[in-house]
Amino acid sequence: MGQHEKVATSLAGAVSEGISASLAPVDAELARRYPGDPGTRQPVHTVYVPGDVFEPGTVRSWGDQALAALDEHAPDAATLAGVLGISDELAGPVYERVRAKLQREPIEDLRIDFEDGYGPRPDDEEDSAAARAARLVADAFAHGTPENTAPYMGIRMKCMEAAVRDRGIRTLDIFLTGLMEAGGLPEGLVLTLPKVTYPEQVTAMVRLAEEFEKARGLEQGRIGFEIQIETSQSILAADGTAAVARMIDAAEGRATGLHYGTFDYSACVGVSAAYQSSDHPAADHAKAVMQVAAAGTGVRVSDGSTNVLPVGPTAHVHEAWKLHYGLTRRALARAYYQGWDMHPGHLPTRYAAVFAFYREGLEPAAARLAAYVAKTEGDIMDEPATAKALSGYLLRGLDCGALDTEEVARLTGLTRADLEAFAIPRRAALTVTTP
Repeated sequence: MGQHEKVATSLAGAVSEGISASLAPVDAELARRYPGDPGTRQPVHTVYVPGDVFEPGTVRSWGDQALAALDEHAPDAATLAGVLGISDELAGPVYERVRAKLQREPIEDLRIDFEDGYGPRPDDEEDSAAARAARLVADAFAHGTPENTAPYMGIRMKCMEAAVRDRGIRTLDIFLTGLMEAGGLPEGLVLTLPKVTYPEQVTAMVRLAEEFEKARGLEQGRIGFEIQIETSQSILAADGTAAVARMIDAAEGRATGLHYGTFDYSACVGVSAAYQSSDHPAADHAKAVMQVAAAGTGVRVSDGSTNVLPVGPTAHVHEAWKLHYGLTRRALARAYYQGWDMHPGHLPTRYAAVFAFYREGLEPAAARLAAYVAKTEGDIMDEPATAKALSGYLLRGLDCGALDTEEVARLTGLTRADLEAFAIPRRAALTVTTP
């Protein structure tokens, strides 16, 4: 058949036009509900510090305590690798990167806690602590450096349940007002709404954000927030529907993350204290529902934490490190790229797990992506969706410091801009074949 030879069809053009017209509302709904990942950096963890404990030097102090733990319990690469089961090939690079990370950027995301980690206090005391938190966060973003300021910071307020609702709203108001008085809301600001049980509580948070934006002359939608999943009702509603999906919808585009609360959720479904862990089947079920509900919406999912602290004798520290490392690696394999860290001693194993995960997969991922771009035949036939996943993997590795731009470029032949073109969040990216 000639290149320009006319081919026969049976359907009139009006058929296609009519179908397109009938699907226009669906097209709009897909674009609204499933815009894709925002394409911004996702921190590998969140650290919670009580509102009365947070100080200007907290970030640096956590890094120093983590380095001291390494010095005492794993003073060289071989020791840490032996404890965690890291290969000899990766032991040195991972250990060096962990120490460098703890010096350069000890915490990626920090939440000043006014909920469980802070507890009930007299109103004037919490008022003062919230105002103080605003001053410290504003100063950190304005004048801090990566080694003493986390890239993402904010507060966890009290929840929307009746007993603490007014207190939570007031604390958030004081904190946000303090930030505005200090110059405005910083780009790295993150807010967390805990113990959500009904979508209506998310709607209430949206209304609260809207009213603050109006009061302070902010653009609509400026204030986003994370939803903490800590109750069974947030996964399965009374009518049998997936409540977490309705919560994302109720957020009206303001939800930035879903954070799994290991211990509140476990207790809610009756798991005994000794078995409350992020790898319990009840936890796996909850996170799987969260993951499916959030897929394509731009809302990110975070794993929970372990309450086993790496403190005391070296033998106990090593056992706690093995547990934390294993849970973190397990979460990464299941596409939960963020989790909670409860203690400075968790930082070495958080970063060791993250760095080992990305460095182990660097060469295979780079080779597959390079072959895809070059359309080279091999033993794996990757599709555009897989190229998107491979690019996202490499970008996450670059963001946290596990990988270097130069080595990724050398192995793939691609720049960061090329990787971002493959990992572009829009649904149309599924059809992209070259950067």
